Amino acid sequence: MIKAIAIDDEPPALEILENYCRRTEKVELMKVFTSTSRALEYLEQFPADLIFLDINMPAISGLEFAKRIPQQSMVIFTTSYTEYAVESYSLNAVDYLLKPYTFARFQQAIEKAEAVQRFQQNERQQYLILRVDYSLIRIALPDILFIEGLDNYLKVHVRNQSPIVVRMTMKALQEKLPENEFVRVHRSYIVAIGKISSIRNKMIFIGEEEIPLGTSHEKVFYALFNSPKS
Repeated sequence: MIKAIAIDDEPPALEILENYCRRTEKVELMKVFTSTSRALEYLEQFPADLIFLDINMPAISGLEFAKRIPQQSMVIFTTSYTEYAVESYSLNAVDYLLKPYTFARFQQAIEKAEAVQRFQQNERQQYLILRVDYSLIRIALPDILFIEGLDNYLKVHVRNQSPIVVRMTMKALQEKLPENEFVRVHRSYIVAIGKISSIRNKMIFIGEEEIPLGTSHEKVFYALFNSPKS
């Protein structure tokens, strides 16, 4: 099932979306917002698969909000105006619902979202897809060495290239990684188990990098590190 949120400054529009989501078994509408700032705070802690997003919002436009989403989420724009269609698709929107839209048209948009989700799930078997600035980038999982947490940002250290900086939480990124290949070893670090060269004095070595092993993470780490699958 697709986990979604909806953002619109018009409560009647949110009521319609809530009704439509209840009528389909394909979408779980977790929360609705009339404020973009509160929605952004929520997404930083609770990633959503899909965002229904009104374009004409009072603080920042839906188009600008889509550029600030801290993780990879599908977006379906909802608006009463046609002139934003081209720009919305340049932001990789799944669909563009022109108000007032019917339940049948809503279902078409959800079918598109399901297709995109299936594609993303297949991609995640080999790649990590992240939003960097205003674009989506694809990183091959075997190239990731470790992830470092820096305040509200993460630095993904990748083999043979500069680190990639993304705005999301450690928890949200960890949920995107295969559990048998990556492990949290510290509140600020996730490592690729297969890239570890040695462990000494509670320090994990990956190439020239030294990564601390936190006491609270030792048990899970050693269980995975000593597993034949690692």
